[in-house]
Formats: sequence, C-alpha cells, structure tokens
Amino acid sequence: MTPATNDPNEQDSQDPTVADAIVARLVEWGVDRIFGYSGDGINGVMQALRRSDDAPEFVQARHEETAAFMAVAHAKYTGRVGVVAATQGPGAIHLLNGLYDAKLDGAPVVAIVGQQVRSVLGTEYQQEVDLHRLFADVAAQYSTTVVAPEQVPAAIDQAVRTALATRSPTVVIVPHDVQNEPAAEPASEHGHITTAVGYRSPRVLPDPGSSSARPPCSPKRSGR
Repeated sequence: MTPATNDPNEQDSQDPTVADAIVARLVEWGVDRIFGYSGDGINGVMQALRRSDDAPEFVQARHEETAAFMAVAHAKYTGRVGVVAATQGPGAIHLLNGLYDAKLDGAPVVAIVGQQVRSVLGTEYQQEVDLHRLFADVAAQYSTTVVAPEQVPAAIDQAVRTALATRSPTVVIVPHDVQNEPAAEPASEHGHITTAVGYRSPRVLPDPGSSSARPPCSPKRSGR
C-alpha cells in the first residue's frame, strides 16, 4: 500500500468515497480487472483501486488507447464486461479507437472517465472537453455523468447491464471533485433510484408462425 498524500483531495481516508463506491460496485458485478492509465482527472479512482488491495486488479497501460484495446480484448476472450479507466480531455479522446473496436465487434466494455471539477465545466477550462458529445456515437446506448454520490449504484448498474445487453461500449463520466466526495446510498424517497446488481441474457426463440420455425418440407416423390 502506498502511504497517504498530504492533498486532502487525494487522502486515503477510512471513510469510503464515491470512487470507492464505484470500485466496490464493479467488484459486485464480478469485475476482477481494470485497465487504464492514470491522470489528474481520474486520481480519485486510482486511489480507490490502491485501497482495494488488487480487488479488482489494476493493469497499468502505457497509453489510454492501449488500455482501451486491452479492455476490449478482455471482453472478447472472457465473454465478460471489460473495464477501462482514463482521465479527462486528451486521455478521454485517446479511448475512442478502442471503444469503436468494441462497438463494431460487439464487445461489452465500460469506460470510467474523469472530468474537470464541476465548478469549471462549460468555461473552456484546461483539458475540458464536452465528453457527452465526444462519446455520443461510440457509446450511443448509454453515457452519463455522475453528479451526486447517491447516483453511483444506478449509473454503474445501468452501464454494465447495458454493455452486456447490447454488446457495446458504455461510458460513466465522473468529475474529479465528485470522485472524492463521501459515498452515500440512495434514499427511499422521491428523486432517488434504487437498483441491484445482476443481468440475465434473454432466451430468444423463433416466432412459432414464422417460416424459420417450421420443419423443412419433405421432397416430393416422382409418380413414375
């Protein structure tokens, strides 16, 4: 374990953070490996992975694009969801090639992407990119930004479930300041969504009335 830093936003506190909740929820989904490349915008998640003692294992790539392709390969060879983590701005842009590979080859991949703090969004701040517009095509099935701690379970559940159901990439964007907020469970009241981990693949059967469901016709015998 790496000792805690002096930065209050990066401290290894015993109180779980939003980033800890994200990692824990992914583990509940059976994720045992996360590929990625560290950066300022995703440091909260990196700290949470460090506190998790390799559950899941973090595989450090040399570039975000490489990490994305590694997550796609993991999904293709295991049949389970692949997870990649990257920082905001250029780091997020570098994920595109790998995520398009997942989309075109039907591989379930979830990208956890950092973003600048909420107070500077929309101000053209350093390395701020409109991530929803960036991922609008490649993650057309599901892309969201976590803006409150109580949102984490629903966001992760829907991202993983959608990736598995549609065999495509999904994206969860988490601003840096949100990553370091105290974790919180959704309440049983209006304005909160409670979800559960789990996905069952549908059993697809042919329509009984369709031609594909009918037995093949027997060849007619000649009357001669």
